[in-house]
Amino acid sequence: MHVDLLVPVKPLAWAKTRLRGAAGAREAHARLVLALARDTIAAAAAVPVVRQVVAICSDETVCAALAEDGVHTIPDEPAAGLNPALRYGDAVLRAADFSAAVGALPADLPALRPAELDRAIRAALATGGRAFCTDRTETGTTLLLAPPGQLLEPRFGPSSAAAHRATGARELTGFWPGLRCDVDTAADLTIARGLGLGQFTSAALNCI
Repeated sequence: MHVDLLVPVKPLAWAKTRLRGAAGAREAHARLVLALARDTIAAAAAVPVVRQVVAICSDETVCAALAEDGVHTIPDEPAAGLNPALRYGDAVLRAADFSAAVGALPADLPALRPAELDRAIRAALATGGRAFCTDRTETGTTLLLAPPGQLLEPRFGPSSAAAHRATGARELTGFWPGLRCDVDTAADLTIARGLGLGQFTSAALNCI
């Protein structure tokens, strides 16, 4: 079965506001935010079961950097927030191939390992329906997957784990520390560093 993943990336000017100061000046913050996304996408693209990773973004700097990495991007439409962007991306992918499973990842998983994402995706597919993985606080969502024939129905945001559970999505269990470690704050970044950061995030922090 083919699996296509969507990764929404906010414009750098207003992304990751709670992480400001962790990398220093404004330019360093932008480099760090971009690095988080590039590491997330690179890890996801290396998963054997994943056919493609598509970024949803309208930031020219981000799109140019991802193009250099060979990543396809689609514009953030209707530019109304995370869930509308994911619904749009889901529709684009389904229109191209309705036989594929579609998933979504946040763009802030710098310690993600392809092997653990592969295990999580296979566990999600085994449920036969929509499934999700919580973050390490068990309140957020770091992976949402819908099988062929079912819409993604994203409910990302505050308490998204409960929101996805309420829609009937199955909660996944497993030891996937990198997948569960999204980075919103400097404390999160410290935890991700302990797990082992990807090359882009490591390089961005070394430039500080």
